Amino acid sequence: MQRPEPIDVEHEVKSVDLIVSKSNAEGNITYTNPIFMKISGYSQASLLEKPHAILRHPDMPKVIFRYLWKTIKEGKDVVAYVKNLCADGGYYWVLATVKMAKNPDGSFRNYMSTRKCITNEAKKTIAVLYGQLLELEKNEGEASSQKAFDEFLKDNNIEQSSAFNEYMKNLNK
Repeated sequence: MQRPEPIDVEHEVKSVDLIVSKSNAEGNITYTNPIFMKISGYSQASLLEKPHAILRHPDMPKVIFRYLWKTIKEGKDVVAYVKNLCADGGYYWVLATVKMAKNPDGSFRNYMSTRKCITNEAKKTIAVLYGQLLELEKNEGEASSQKAFDEFLKDNNIEQSSAFNEYMKNLNK
């Protein structure tokens, strides 16, 4: 599937919308709910068995996804803002909660992500942070972006993933 060229058109995620997807251990999509398809503009058939990264908007810094994957692979939940790319090149912002689901015997089942709308204030705040990280990534490399993200965590007394999740949730109030 060819990734669309990004355009400056935002697709609204309403307060009643709950976007759900599941993926396997490699991050390939195994399930999407109807609202996911409606907002993203993709059919389920076009997304199944594709990497979740196909939805990654170029405005998203890589360091955020590195943090997300590192944390969920440790079996911890992650709450983070994500700007996703739609099939038509537009985008939508969401607050994503990503969890590792396990079988009754404790083995890995899948990753599950639920996403909901965000406030305009949260969008403005997080867009500034992500813009700074992305600028560093483009101009100075991923190591500089990682260093700035680590400094952001330290400056905000975020030492554990649970504190990161609370910080993200509190921005959306």
